[in-house]
Amino acid sequence: MNITKVEVGGRNIAVVSCSEVLIGDVQSALDFMATVQYETCCDRIVINKSLLSESFFDLKTRLAGEILQKFINYRVKVAIIGDFSVYSSQSLQDFIYECNNGNDIFFLSTEQQAIEKLSMLK
Repeated sequence: MNITKVEVGGRNIAVVSCSEVLIGDVQSALDFMATVQYETCCDRIVINKSLLSESFFDLKTRLAGEILQKFINYRVKVAIIGDFSVYSSQSLQDFIYECNNGNDIFFLSTEQQAIEKLSMLK
């Protein structure tokens, strides 16, 4: 796992990259959050969707809700970047829309969009 710390507008943001799936269940999400916060002291994280298990994007598994609730509980804001048009599920598209209209979880196309979004939040 590679973590780059970026400062924008006085906010520290961790940009995490890796060539393998890091988050496959709730416990791995908690471990991931703890590691990033310990190493960077950041409560804002940008990750590529490839770091998430594909079952995350199948809402029937409830994995997305359980994992994202942990981010919210621990007051960690996260932007997930990638191409989400590859998923045909209307429920998932609605879920992404709702997340993007909130203040904690975002699904965006590029790393730059993610950094800008996370840097503007209170």
